[in-house]
Amino acid sequence: MEIKKKLIMSFKTLSGKKISISVDDPRENLTESEKKTAMTTILSKNIFKVNGEDLDSLVEAKVVETGTTEYDLVL
Repeated sequence: MEIKKKLIMSFKTLSGKKISISVDDPRENLTESEKKTAMTTILSKNIFKVNGEDLDSLVEAKVVETGTTEYDLVL
C-alpha cells in the first residue's frame, strides 16, 4: 500500500468562504509553530487571492494521510 501525506492549510476569505491550500509530502518534523508561521506569512503578505478576494483569517492546519492499494485485474 502506498501512503501519501498532504499538509492542508485552511483560511477564510473576507466574505467568509473557506479555502484550502495543500502541500504534498510535508516534512515529517514540521512543528505547529512552523505551520502557523507559514500560514501567517501567506496571510500577511497577501500572496493568494480567491476569485479576486483577499484571505482574511486562519482556520486550521492538518496533515492528511491517504493509502492506495492497487489490484492487478489481469486474468
